[in-house]
Amino acid sequence: MNFFKNTLVKITLVCLLVLANLMIAQPSWAGKKYAQDPDYIEITKSLESALQDKQTQGSTPEIEQKISNLKYQKYILQTSEDAVGICRNDTDKTLLIYGEKSKKSTSTYDNELYLLPSGVETDDEWDCQGVYLPAQAATAEQAAIPAQAIKIVHGTQLVATTNPQTGEIEFNIPPAKVFQAGEVNWLIPEDLQAALDAGITTAQIND
Repeated sequence: MNFFKNTLVKITLVCLLVLANLMIAQPSWAGKKYAQDPDYIEITKSLESALQDKQTQGSTPEIEQKISNLKYQKYILQTSEDAVGICRNDTDKTLLIYGEKSKKSTSTYDNELYLLPSGVETDDEWDCQGVYLPAQAATAEQAAIPAQAIKIVHGTQLVATTNPQTGEIEFNIPPAKVFQAGEVNWLIPEDLQAALDAGITTAQIND
């Protein structure tokens, strides 16, 4: 009987040790997961370059802002439990956002444009990759701004709102990157109406 009791105790201790090792090793597994992410690799290199620029050129508001944004994007990738981006539309109009291509898509772009109605957010199992901003005509205060694509990294929870004074779209966090047509293999149409007429489906919405 003592033999069986001792064996049971040993098995229990082994199980506890294995469980403890798993709990300790979990952060390292998570680290390996995000460390292999292309966005994480690119952001890490950009941060190293920005820090080097600070050493050689000195501190400037532009460099400090760039370093701050890159550190924040890196933090999101390191701490996020989800591998998808979530976009919420708290503006008063429908937004166009970027997501993975559908299985039936014949597009040559890396992703597709989707509609995101006002007052909703994308499903937590559907990866929102960014937001499309249409071109803005020139005014007395500023020059014309071409159409742009705002990119977010995995795990970002982006909220878009409307500035009550200017009517411009604002975001709760700085974008990872801002692209114009030709700078990335994303559809960034200058003619928004033509893109809408071609047909754009609604993104998967969180119920």
